[in-house]
This record gives sequence, structure tokens and C-alpha cells, in this order.
Amino acid sequence: MGRDVAAVAITKEDRRRYRDKVRRCLEALSAMLRDGRFEEDRASIGMEVELNLVDETGRPAMLNAPVLESIADPGVWATELAQFNIEINLPPGSLAGKALAMLEQRIRDNLNHADGRARAVGAELMMVGILPTLRESDVSEATLSSNPRYKLLNEQVLAARGENLPLEIEGVELLRTSSDCIAPEAACTSVQFHLQVRPEHFAACWNAAQAIAGVQVALGANSPYLFGKELWRETRLPLFEQSTDTRSEELKAQGVRPRVWFGERWIDSVYDLFEENSRYFSALLPMCEDEEPMEALARGETPELAEMSLHNGTIYRWNRPVYAVVDGRPHLRVENRVLPAGPTVADTMANAALYYGLVRALAEEEQPVWERMSFAAAADNARRGARYGLDARLYWPGVGEVPVTELVLDHLLPLAAAGLDGWGVDTVVRDRLLRIIEQRCATGRNGATWQVAAVHAAGGDREEALRLMTRRYVDHMHTNEPVHTWPIED
Repeated sequence: MGRDVAAVAITKEDRRRYRDKVRRCLEALSAMLRDGRFEEDRASIGMEVELNLVDETGRPAMLNAPVLESIADPGVWATELAQFNIEINLPPGSLAGKALAMLEQRIRDNLNHADGRARAVGAELMMVGILPTLRESDVSEATLSSNPRYKLLNEQVLAARGENLPLEIEGVELLRTSSDCIAPEAACTSVQFHLQVRPEHFAACWNAAQAIAGVQVALGANSPYLFGKELWRETRLPLFEQSTDTRSEELKAQGVRPRVWFGERWIDSVYDLFEENSRYFSALLPMCEDEEPMEALARGETPELAEMSLHNGTIYRWNRPVYAVVDGRPHLRVENRVLPAGPTVADTMANAALYYGLVRALAEEEQPVWERMSFAAAADNARRGARYGLDARLYWPGVGEVPVTELVLDHLLPLAAAGLDGWGVDTVVRDRLLRIIEQRCATGRNGATWQVAAVHAAGGDREEALRLMTRRYVDHMHTNEPVHTWPIED
């Protein structure tokens, strides 16, 4: 949610006041967009990476509190939902020149330092979409992190649903179970790419990000296993959707929107997304601040719009709008949340280069892709990409339905290169990172396919094969050699 909250009792009056306050925040946002109150600096990027903690056997290590205490860098490292998760937050910066290469080195340096500190307390870091060795017994209310916001969020989700959360995912194998808390969400570890843009460019960038979500997740899939079952190539998507679903079966039948949401239409303004949040979703954490946003505007101040932002933080769009104020100056970001973590920092940066390049190129096209492609087709692409990974067939305007690897090699990689040129990215850096994407397509190997092939090659007991694969994965991860180069058997 991006904000700590205290343990509180929520009343009916709290909900009424909060709803009214969110509406006043929207009024202020509309005025700010109309009056041009936003930062006009050059676009910048940022990144968050969620990681798992494993022990020496490859199983989850419930040690995030001692690990973070050992790292002792709260400005960069933070807790996540479960005790086997932590997160690194990288400061914003430019895309120009060799910035992506320098960011890659910064991430590697931070991870190497953190991993060394984690080993001192009996844990190691692992960048992966879903920890392959995770068992149902590892995700319970007892394994949630101690931060009060997670306990409160858990209580509110379960109260809104009024019953246990069913989990049913049919992929290569079938998983059917349920949970009495939101802890299964903690199995989903992602990388989040931020892109700060001017208000007048926001809609085009968000629409472009939505259009390529299926391509992103197909190429970057890295979550084929959950609770010992081989499911989707990127099982995070259905797991996240189901583990935070506040709707009963009756509400689903009535068409109530899920809190993990792709959306249902292209947009014309960032306001559209925040307004949808208010119109479609009830509050999970209805807590108000003292600030009156319209009064702050009248005084010439920049309002924090805290209630609108907190509400936005409990609605999990795969491309989420972000409003933030830094040093008194407001800005807007597209937060891209569709990708899993890992397998290596190099793979993550290649994913970043493809994303930032394609968003720029598509946002600047004379006839945008979202004018030639239905929103339903983009949503269908996202599900196909998640289910089938590199074997997915996706729709693209002017091309039709084609294998995702063909779409990327023949059509999208040149667009991404042009987009990176538009950002001023160094050509050597550009070519190295996009070459990783090209080779994934050529070899048919990403994190998901490597995991599955390694487990099948190990044979025998599934639990032991997953454990051995996890240990090998961690070893290869530290080489920073892209996953398409990893051997199936060492």
C-alpha cells in the first residue's frame, strides 16, 4: 500500500467520512490537472524489486525482521507482506546515456551486500516470481510480517468477503484449495517499473503499457509452480487476483469488479483511473488525514491527497496510476506491476529496457495501437501470456494472432530500440539489453521454462526436485548470466 497504518477499529462513520474525503481529493486533482500544477521536468524512472528469503536447503526462511535489521538500510530495504519477503526500492533517475547500466550495477551491489548480511542470520535472497518450494503451511496469518498495516488489511479483506478465500488455478496441473487469510498473496513477488510523465502524456503511456502487458508477461514469466503444482507459466496473475478477492460468488455474478484488475477501457486522462477507483471500490482502510485538499490549493500549497492515494494503494491494477508529492512538487507516475522478479538482475534490466522502449514508441505513434485494438483483446493477451508464456499466441493490430516470439522478433524489438533511442539511451546499453530479449525468443527459454525443464530433468519426488532446482537457481542467479544461457543440468 506504500503507507504504514496504525492498528485501529474502523467505524461506519469512518467509512462515510473517508468516502467524502476521497471525493474532495478528486475535486482537487481535477483542479490541479486543469490549472497545470504538475511538475514539468523531464520524465524519470524508478524501480522496486520484491525478493524471497530461503534457507540453506532452498526452503522459505521466515527471517525478514532479522535480515532487515542486519542490512540496516531502511531507506532502501523494507518489509513485504510475509516474513519470507523483503523489498528493495531504487531512487528515481534518468534513462538517458548509460543510466540503465549504472542502475543494473547499483541493484547488483545492493543485492550482494544484502545477501551477505542475510547469510549472517541464516537466510539468502532469491529473485523469483513465486518461491518454488513454498508449501501451503508457509502462508498463514502466523507468517505475515509484523507491520500493523498487514494485519489490518487482512482483517478488512476477510471481513469484506465474509468467508475463506478460494484458490482454484487450472494449468498444466490443477490446484484447488482455500485460505482463511490473505497470506497466499505473499507468494507473489514482482518487479515494478515506474515512469514519471507529464499529465498530458499520462493516458498515452498508460494505454501503451496496457497494450503490451501480455507481451511482457509472456517473455518474463517466472512463476510456474505453486504449492508443488505446475500451473501457469506466470501463476502470479491468477494467484494475486484470487488471494485478494473481496467478492463473494454472488457479487462476482453481479459484475462487481475485482480488486486485482486489468481494467475495462482505454483512458483519456489519469483522472479516469482515480475516478473509477472511487466509483467501483469500497474502502478497505478508511482513515482520514486532517488536510482539506481544496483549502490547501486555495492557500497555494500542494495537497497530499492522502485518502485518494491510500484508496488507490488497495486497488491492484497491473498498471497503476500514482500521484505523489516530493519536496512540495506533485507528479504522476505509471507503475507497471505485471512482471515477476528475476531470474537475474540482467534479465530484469532487459525487461525494463523492453518496457520503457515500447511505451515510448507506442505512445508517440500517429495512429496509436489502442485505436486499432480493442481493450478486451489486450486483456485477453495478458491472460494468454501468463498462462502459456513463450508458447502464447497473442493478437496484434495489422499482424493478427501470432506466436509471441514472432511478434517480438519481427515487430516489437525494432519499436523498442527506437523508443530507447528517443529516451537517449546509449546504443551499447540498448543493444545488450534487447539482445537478451531476442535470445529468450530464439532459445524459447525464460525463467518459467528453465524451472520446469530443470524439475522434470531431476525426476523423482516433486518436492525434492523443486528444492534442488531452487538451490541451483540461486547459484545461477548470482552469476548474473541471463536465464536463456543457464544449463538444464549442471
